[in-house]
Amino acid sequence: LPVLWDPQLFIRDLHFDGVPVRIYLPREPSAGKRRGVIFFHGGCGIFGSIRSYERVCRYTAKKSDSVVVSVGYHLSPEYKYPAQTLECLSATVHFLQTADTFGVDPARIIVCGDSAGGTYATSVCQELVHRTDLPKIRAQVLIYPFLQALNFNLPSYQKNAFTAFLSRERTVQFILKYLNKDCSLKEPILAGSHVPESVNLKYRKWISPDLIPEVFKVGYEAPLPTSFSPRVHEQVPELFECWFSPLLAEDAVICHLPDTCIVTCGHDVLRDEGLLYKKRLEDNNVRVTWHHVEEGFHG
Repeated sequence: LPVLWDPQLFIRDLHFDGVPVRIYLPREPSAGKRRGVIFFHGGCGIFGSIRSYERVCRYTAKKSDSVVVSVGYHLSPEYKYPAQTLECLSATVHFLQTADTFGVDPARIIVCGDSAGGTYATSVCQELVHRTDLPKIRAQVLIYPFLQALNFNLPSYQKNAFTAFLSRERTVQFILKYLNKDCSLKEPILAGSHVPESVNLKYRKWISPDLIPEVFKVGYEAPLPTSFSPRVHEQVPELFECWFSPLLAEDAVICHLPDTCIVTCGHDVLRDEGLLYKKRLEDNNVRVTWHHVEEGFHG
């Protein structure tokens, strides 16, 4: 679709370091440099586009008087993981380096994303914490992000197992499609057979139902123990990478992350991932704003 005219915005399709982007610039002259918002759309890396988030980005640019960059990273399976994360990172670095060109204050740039876009925003922030050659990301906005692939039996996965659009089974099915893996792995991954006991023990301090507030655990039942399958584990090493499961990042990275806004929804399998990341950030003295939409759902 062509870029539609907007009386309040200049809208342009560009490429940042080879990555397609659509940029929304307010027409009204500004007294100073504006904020910048880098937006990564959701869709599990296999759906979605710049066009499908057109209204969201227009609204954000107008209401916040910001320059919004919507990143059109290429989708799987044609572009294999981690191409999506790398393209989001490349586009972000390019914008940080050229912000002045668009009338943006480099010190007032945030990254934002929903669902898998929230994963990419998280990964970009983690990847950039030790870069001294770039302006620092001012904040990250994570809208019901996907953050871990170790435990699909957290309370929110149980409570919303059959919720429309993003059920528990469909979550793992999308993951396998995204990584171009055999869909027969779905059941053992749902059961947790892909995770060695040593890994479970290592990350229990960060990923555990025990860390979820009691108010969100009504009706929760601990799953039956499952046996580890080396065969399954060997086929999905990506699930244990920080680019795919940002909750696994070490405290040395987490403590340097910018101010964070996390949005969770009551009817969402990913609710608890946002809660767990919120706790991790707060434990590392990162300032967090949390919005919970009790009647909200994924998508």
